[in-house]
Amino acid sequence: MSNPVTFLENAEAYRRDLRRVKYGDERDPNMRTLLERIAPSNHVATMRKPIFAKAGRGDPRVPWIESHQILDELTAQGTPNWFLMANDEGRGFVKKKNRDFQFNAVALVFQRFLLDEPAESATH
Repeated sequence: MSNPVTFLENAEAYRRDLRRVKYGDERDPNMRTLLERIAPSNHVATMRKPIFAKAGRGDPRVPWIESHQILDELTAQGTPNWFLMANDEGRGFVKKKNRDFQFNAVALVFQRFLLDEPAESATH
């Protein structure tokens, strides 16, 4: 989750109270302040390293929009990010075609951000 407050506010009604027990009740002003302070989406300005996120569209625990909202902010500030979503998955990728696609996507991210020599440090 990129923001515990939006996560709790957007949780399915039948799960909301259980999530509040686990993470804190965002309706309480003091807890809301704490949750906002620790929310990754409120620290985007400090995030400069490439980020890879994945989600199943049908994830019943953490909606895919939680990943997407922070990635939109990262994109706006120019921080590289990749988002992989499987429309036919829930929590985790269990279908072989999706696991294979994820493997290849991770390999591409590694190649792009971990193996390529940055142009500014290249010697000719």
